[in-house]
Amino acid sequence: MTQSGNAASPAGRGMHKVTVEALATRILDGTYGEGDALSLADLMTELDVSQTVAREAIKVLAAKGLVDASQKGDGLVRPREDWNLLDSDVLRWKLAAGASSDFFADMLELRRSIEPAAAALAAERRTDDDLAALDAALSAMAATDGDPELLVRADASFHTAMLLASNNRFYAQLHRVIVPVLIQRDRAVQAGGDEIDHPHAAHAAVVEAVRNRDVDDAYMAMLELLDKSAREHR
Repeated sequence: MTQSGNAASPAGRGMHKVTVEALATRILDGTYGEGDALSLADLMTELDVSQTVAREAIKVLAAKGLVDASQKGDGLVRPREDWNLLDSDVLRWKLAAGASSDFFADMLELRRSIEPAAAALAAERRTDDDLAALDAALSAMAATDGDPELLVRADASFHTAMLLASNNRFYAQLHRVIVPVLIQRDRAVQAGGDEIDHPHAAHAAVVEAVRNRDVDDAYMAMLELLDKSAREHR
């Protein structure tokens, strides 16, 4: 029986979210392919939702670049290159659906173009609070005591703090894109059981350059950190 809750009610909002998640998952995992039509009538039957809920879900996915919405409310799955991977929801769905080695390679290229520059800016602009956040992340990294999940969290905290320490409003926002991918990659490496050097020293070198306001050393230390990580995670 089709759900009757409208999208404005608490029940309707919950069903709306579930429907968006379900459709996004089917698009990102390839159940719905590029160019596939998503008709309101079919979605209402498949997902057991009202026309209003199905229509609103299509609108959300259209805003995120996953589908084109027609005036009737139906959808058409867009090509992968049109998907807005800078949107935190789309990125989360992509990671949940499974990311290829090429995906992580593309993210590394993005990080190499952003994080060294962010570290250089941090060396120039960092505040005492920024240093405190970086030092806290380093301390957490040093105290992981072989716990892989604690190491993943400390690494995420470090790279978030460094982007924020750039005091550039756009770089600061990019932790929403970079850090979820970093966490996914780190967890995959930990699960693989590969032997890697403890990352504390490489991260500490970046922080020391930032602390000393050495712009060039901060840039190069971050670049070396990323390249070392890439070598170890091949």
